[in-house]
Amino acid sequence: MASFLDFEKPIAELQARIDELRETAEGGTIDIDAEIRKLQSKSDKLLRDTYARLTPWQKTQVARHAERPHFKDYVAGLFDSWMPLAGDRAFADDQAILGGFARFRGRRVMVIGHEKGDDTATRLRHNFGMGKPEGYRKAIRLMELADRFGLPVITLVDTSGAFPGVQAEERGQAEAIARSTETCLALGVPLISAVVGEGGSGGAIALAAGNRVLMFEHAVYSVISPEGCASILWRTAERAPEAAEAMKVTAQDLHGLGVIDGIVAEPLGGAHRDPAAAIGSLGTAIETALEELAGETPEALRRGRRKKFLGIGRL
Repeated sequence: MASFLDFEKPIAELQARIDELRETAEGGTIDIDAEIRKLQSKSDKLLRDTYARLTPWQKTQVARHAERPHFKDYVAGLFDSWMPLAGDRAFADDQAILGGFARFRGRRVMVIGHEKGDDTATRLRHNFGMGKPEGYRKAIRLMELADRFGLPVITLVDTSGAFPGVQAEERGQAEAIARSTETCLALGVPLISAVVGEGGSGGAIALAAGNRVLMFEHAVYSVISPEGCASILWRTAERAPEAAEAMKVTAQDLHGLGVIDGIVAEPLGGAHRDPAAAIGSLGTAIETALEELAGETPEALRRGRRKKFLGIGRL
């Protein structure tokens, strides 16, 4: 059964009515197909109208939807010969950030990303996609390995932020994030980053300082969560919708500001309603970005990243 968000209640009510009619029709003699088609058409129109005018806070809710595709879904749908690599060779293996060798449409690549998990057990194992220092140090190790072998790097960002626990701070969380960002900028191979859900704070930018930064149309990308911003400014998380509006967290806003390079269309109603279509769209966008960067020298790739990020915010 589909999981509906708060602002989708009218759609949920229509869908419930459709399901009731279908159950009534099973094994019966009454033909109610016409009524079902009428209600389904009304539901589809309501879904289109709702998603055509989502607020930034509603987009944040869509980006966090538990049924959106996660890193492992993208790996299964886009990559062949997946060979995961574990550990930072210093402390531990962080399951919030996964990575390894793979083939992407005929190309050998390194793919790295946040994994949130899709049920209680896996969410706990992957720490809800919140990376610890050892996770970012693993990412550094894998990016440097890709650079050594001349492999493009693809990163998939989906995190509310790096893990803020005391133990993570004791192990150098800020330093690990800074080093990971530095490694992204220093790579001599193409780096394509895609924000597929939430892109939260330094935990996101540590994997997203790429030559091309893509973003799903209902994803969000910000320096802090709307709730966190509202708590700091107004001492209450209840003003998160207002904060989301002011922070310009949506793909459309960020593309206009030059923070991201491209917006990837989602199926009607969000990626969670048709994961296969969303995964395919992202694959096409990544392939296009890789083709645009093919043949560029290591120095040109570094120079392009430097120009891109130093140019953000300039009028």
